[in-house]
Amino acid sequence: MQLTVFINMTFMHDIQIKEVVLIPIFLIIVLASGADLVADLSHGAGTEHILKETLVLLISIAGIAWLIMGLRQQRQKIDQLRQELQVASKNCQVPESYVIEGRKNLGQVVSQQFSEWQLTNSENEVGWLLLKGFSLKEIAALRDTREKTVRQQASAIYRKAGVNGRHTFSAWFIEDIL
Repeated sequence: MQLTVFINMTFMHDIQIKEVVLIPIFLIIVLASGADLVADLSHGAGTEHILKETLVLLISIAGIAWLIMGLRQQRQKIDQLRQELQVASKNCQVPESYVIEGRKNLGQVVSQQFSEWQLTNSENEVGWLLLKGFSLKEIAALRDTREKTVRQQASAIYRKAGVNGRHTFSAWFIEDIL
């Protein structure tokens, strides 16, 4: 849960940086277009040219408004994710020792099986993240790679494991436990 919140906040942070860079660019366009429009009006430019300049000015203003609204929505989403993280942290209970031991044993079984399937280091990492429930998009963000690459690695894992997808892959490890 915490890692998912971190990933979402990271995506939003990247988007905010782009928007914070784009807003001044649009402002420069607005100022330049506005100054050009005033100069063109004072020099008696044609109606068609004035309309084109006005259109550029209005599109730039709309772009700024759109970016600002997006930033506001992102900030609200970040606040919501922070609150969810706080709630999740408060609700986090320390598991009993038998649960910790079971997790440890399952981890060893998974590692051994990954070795038997001869997964590459990348496939091994993707396999663990798949078992933890991360989406392909989240795995790509965590590994700083493309979603298509993760999808190909997941397919290779499923092929080596002899299963046909994510659910049967996860079930392979817990089928006999339940």
